[in-house]
Amino acid sequence: MIRIILPPHLRTLARVNGEVTLEIDRRGEPVTQRVVLDALEAAYPVLRGTIRDRASHRRRALVRFFACERDLSHDPPDDPLPPEVADGKEPYIVVGAMSGG
Repeated sequence: MIRIILPPHLRTLARVNGEVTLEIDRRGEPVTQRVVLDALEAAYPVLRGTIRDRASHRRRALVRFFACERDLSHDPPDDPLPPEVADGKEPYIVVGAMSGG
């Protein structure tokens, strides 16, 4: 079970309260950011294109990813997530960054 914390505007869009939990069938494969985001978008199709570009699947510029107090935003999407996230002990956090002056 993967725990995901979304920013408030994406929770509103997906019509969820609090954390999102997803069952991910690992089949011996590591849990990666790509696997988690694919599962999130499959469970909540309204989120497609909000976190990642629809065509390239690259992270949107003002979206950041964190887990276990680490910024994973620039990590390759197929790198394994920390075991604590894969085991559901720690959440995978999606943050909507702020910009401007």
